[in-house]
Formats: sequence, structure tokens, C-alpha cells
Amino acid sequence: MHTPETEQPGLGATVKSVSEHASSLVRLELELATLELKRKVASLAIGIGLAMGAAVLLVFAVGFGLATIAAGIATAVSWWLALLIVTAGILLVAGLLALFGLRAIKKGTPPVPEQALTEAKLTTEALKGNGRH
Repeated sequence: MHTPETEQPGLGATVKSVSEHASSLVRLELELATLELKRKVASLAIGIGLAMGAAVLLVFAVGFGLATIAAGIATAVSWWLALLIVTAGILLVAGLLALFGLRAIKKGTPPVPEQALTEAKLTTEALKGNGRH
């Protein structure tokens, strides 16, 4: 005699159950991914904020360092000449950085992968010629 407890569920009921479990699992995975991304974005935002604060303090530190250099030079010459010497030094460093930066930019332009394009053309020609030149 068959009782409801001993009967096996039909294939349709089993498929439905598996589908519901899979759907629940996908929903939970998406929820987990969302929470993880929120946590990482918050951590990233805090890190960026702290780095920006450090950058601002670094700018002030450089300014105070340059002022210290000017004050040290001012012990040997008048204060306006010390400031002029430090200003000239800053302009010299800025000019060198600009020169090196422009040289690097010229080396990188145009941003086209020339070697890869050449290799692709050679490969295409080799395939068209069936390996013969």
C-alpha cells in the first residue's frame, strides 16, 4: 500500500525543486557579491581619501622644505637673493621634468601598436600565400 510518505516525487516536482533551489542559490550569490563590492568600494574610497590627504600634506612639506632651504641660504646672502636662488632652482627642476616628460610623450605617440600590426600583416600574408613567400 502506498502512503504519501513513501511515494517518490515525480520528475516535474523534482525539476521544480531543483530550479527553486538554484534560483535561491543565484539570488544569495548575487547578494553576497553586492555586499562584497560595497565593502570593497567603501575601502577603496577611504584609501583614496587618505592618499589625497597625504598628497596635500606632501605639497605643504615640499613648500616648507623649500622655505627652509631659502632661510638657510639667507644666512649667507640677503633674503630676496635667497628666495631668488630657490625660485631659480625650482624652475630648473620643473624645466628638466617638462623636457623629460615631453620626450617620453613623443616616444609614446601615436599610441598605435606598430609592431603588432606589422606582425599581423606578415601573418595575413603568410596565410594568403599558404606559407609561401
